Order: sequence, then structure tokens, then C-alpha cells
Amino acid sequence: MMTLVCGLPGSGKSYFASRLATRINADYINSDRVRKELLAMGRYSLEDKLRIYQHMAERAGALVSQGKDVVVDATFYHHTMRELFTQTALQNRCPIRFIVIVASEALVKERLSRPRTESEADLGVYLAMKAQFEKFTQPHLRLQSKADNIEQMLAAAVDYLTVTNGKH
Repeated sequence: MMTLVCGLPGSGKSYFASRLATRINADYINSDRVRKELLAMGRYSLEDKLRIYQHMAERAGALVSQGKDVVVDATFYHHTMRELFTQTALQNRCPIRFIVIVASEALVKERLSRPRTESEADLGVYLAMKAQFEKFTQPHLRLQSKADNIEQMLAAAVDYLTVTNGKH
């Protein structure tokens, strides 16, 4: 199964996604890490972003073709990014699930005010991305990230992934 964890910078999606991957024994792909690997730090045109997403989709496709579950962590703010992974999942005949992480703007501001090791996103990036974030048309689980609810979020996600994958 391919699980896409989506949301704005500072929403808590990477913190959540990395723990979800561990919880469900899935491989983890993070857009910030891939950006670093591809030496694309500071390059944020739509073309640059799509190159990052294409690389992540290829990596995810290779993993699911080997029978592995994968959690992909990125904003997925544009429909073309989501469609790229939907097509990859179809080509590999694997289910795809979307989890959207949201947080209050106050919490996002607090999180983005602290140094972050992987992401270059700051409050300005958050505000720009918020204006560009396209509404999800795909079925998805929406989780509200708070300062202290990671266990509840993980439990809800595992339940959602189990139910939507026909294991419940």
C-alpha cells in the first residue's frame, strides 16, 4: 500500500508520517530529504518541485513493486502531485490512501519559529503554500495535529488504513 501524508509546512506531517511508517512497518520517503539528495535546496519553482515529486513517485513505485508498504511525506498541495502518485499506484496495482494533516495557525507559527533540521520552510512559505493549496477531491482521512495528540492520530490512521484496505 502507498500512503501519502499531506499538509502544509508546520502542520506536523513529517513528525506524524515518520512515526506512522514505523508503526505500520513501511518504508518512509520524505520530500525534504529527497530535495537534499538531489541537491535541490532553495529551488522551488513548480518545475523543480515536480522533479522532486517524480523522483519520489519512482522510488515509491519501486518499493511497492517489491511488495513493500510505503509512506510518502510531502505537501501534495497541487493536484498534479497527487495524480502522479495515483498513476504510480495504478501502474503497480497497489492501493493508495491519503491522510491530510492540519493544525491551527497558532501552532504552525510556533512550530515554524523553531529551528528545523530538514525543512527550509518558514512562515512566509507556509502562507504562500496555504494560498496555493488545492482542495482534496480524493477520499482522505483528515487529522488535526495538536501539541500532544500523536498517539491518537496514529491510532486513527492505522484504523483508517486497515478499514480502507479491507482488513477490518
